[in-house]
Amino acid sequence: MKRTHTCGELRASDVGETIRICGWVDTVRDHGGILFIDLRDRYGLTQVVCDPDDSAEAAEAAKQTRPEYVIQVEGLVRARPADMVNERLPTGEIEVVGATLTILNRSKTPPFPLEEDKAAKVHEELRLESRYLDLRRASMQERLRLRHKMAIAVRKYMDEQEFIEVETPILTKSTPEGARDYLVPNRVTPGTFYALPQAPQQYKQLLMVGGMDRYFQMARCFRDEDLRADRQPEFTQIDVEMSFVDAEDLYGVVDGLLADVMEASGHPRPELPLPRMTWHEAMDRFGSDKPDLRYGWELTDLKNVFEGTAFKVFGSILSKGGVVKAINAKGLAGVPIRQIDEWTELAKTFGMGGLAYIRVQEGGNWKSPIVKFFSEEEQGNLKETLEIEEGDLVLFAASADALSVNEFLGRLRVECAQQAGIIPEHEFRFTWVTEFPLFETNEAGRLVPMHHPFTSPLPEDESMLDSDPAHARAIAYDIVLNGVELGSGSIRIHDPGLQGRMFDLLKISEEEKQSRFGHLLNALAYGAPPHGGIALGFDRLALLMAGGDTIRDVIAFPKNHKGIDLMMEAPSPVDAKQLHDVHIQLDLPPVE
Repeated sequence: MKRTHTCGELRASDVGETIRICGWVDTVRDHGGILFIDLRDRYGLTQVVCDPDDSAEAAEAAKQTRPEYVIQVEGLVRARPADMVNERLPTGEIEVVGATLTILNRSKTPPFPLEEDKAAKVHEELRLESRYLDLRRASMQERLRLRHKMAIAVRKYMDEQEFIEVETPILTKSTPEGARDYLVPNRVTPGTFYALPQAPQQYKQLLMVGGMDRYFQMARCFRDEDLRADRQPEFTQIDVEMSFVDAEDLYGVVDGLLADVMEASGHPRPELPLPRMTWHEAMDRFGSDKPDLRYGWELTDLKNVFEGTAFKVFGSILSKGGVVKAINAKGLAGVPIRQIDEWTELAKTFGMGGLAYIRVQEGGNWKSPIVKFFSEEEQGNLKETLEIEEGDLVLFAASADALSVNEFLGRLRVECAQQAGIIPEHEFRFTWVTEFPLFETNEAGRLVPMHHPFTSPLPEDESMLDSDPAHARAIAYDIVLNGVELGSGSIRIHDPGLQGRMFDLLKISEEEKQSRFGHLLNALAYGAPPHGGIALGFDRLALLMAGGDTIRDVIAFPKNHKGIDLMMEAPSPVDAKQLHDVHIQLDLPPVE
């Protein structure tokens, strides 16, 4: 055996045993010819002592070691002197007296320090270039261990709930429904391509038609889209689909799943059932369909305060059916004017004329360009409604478009909370957001599905598909944690007639229906059961449980913000023969 124990295993109960351990040299210290080596593996760290009086051979070999050398040590476990016990280490009561030391492999000097405090200051790009070294850090190993525990908890829970894990194809058909597909050329049939799945959406529905009843998968998904801190070109989602269910059934399953994952991650189980709010309520109160419930500062409608006001800006908007809202950013009255100028420019991007504000200065004095237009009664009502106090910053938004007001103030709510430092770091607040709109309107004024074209409308809104489809609601839902969308799902359309109506509303031609979705439409015609599901972002969930900064922190070999694997140097050019084999020519004319 190369080793009898790991570097995190030995305790005082092992004193007197002869053992063999292997690992990486963390540090080497020479104290008057006696060498102390901290030996590290993923289980922990053990101190090794190489004393010439005990073993001249081991001491001489120890002199040749350097940090990150891989070595094997055989020796006796002994107790450390009482005044030398390291209480910060689980192995801190013992040390190993080296009888033999074998260098298994040498190491060049790493391109960056691997000590946690020093590595944290190294640019991420450098660490990604040598990710195999970055993975040796205890924090990275702990995150991957946490991810593993979460995955085990998911599979255990889903098995207990009688779900079957089914793997769906990675090479599939291109049916663009949002992000661009990654395409794979087919050598056998020139001019044809596979696509990597953006999600197993159609396969999971086909499994329900196939009678699988309860399916899940730790699914790999691929989307060619612009990247950010919580997005990668390839990612993992907990994919779930169930037959003969309604939304309530799915909420119950996911509530229990998240509670088990929280517990497996070392966090308290949330109180169940998880809270819920409709999409309309979320937008009205928080200005976001993924509200962060860890703090207040909700959006407040001021119609009752300013109805009939002499302040023409607010009065004109309210008289035309528009809205006036505000948030009270408590304690932020001292923000610099340049910050308010930036927010004013942001307001304009949301279609508003500008940003109105009140700074509540020392002594309770209101400083604002608009206060002079408010009556004493309006000022009193405003103070009571928003609970205005000294040090507060009140930010107003007004527009004929309620959605723009909500989204703008929702953005300010988050930015102000971050500036004020009021967001609890170690608190977890879930909520379901339900009853999303079935459609939204794109820049061309055309209806597009808010989720996807297989989402079922609420039964009471189905008649609106003919009369007022833009205001129809869907049996669609998101699960949100701390302002992050963890998962999105819906009850699907299982009736082929209703699915056809949806495609007609989306202006999808008969030819396109058959080419993109013919397999699904055919399947629905063979007795498809009522079904629904959800997809939970496993990387995002792992990130929140681990408390990292980006999902790159919880993925072993991630891409950078440009979608590049700096370690493997991918994507990369391929030679002419490879291109010839798959019938691809690169010097094509531009597409009109």
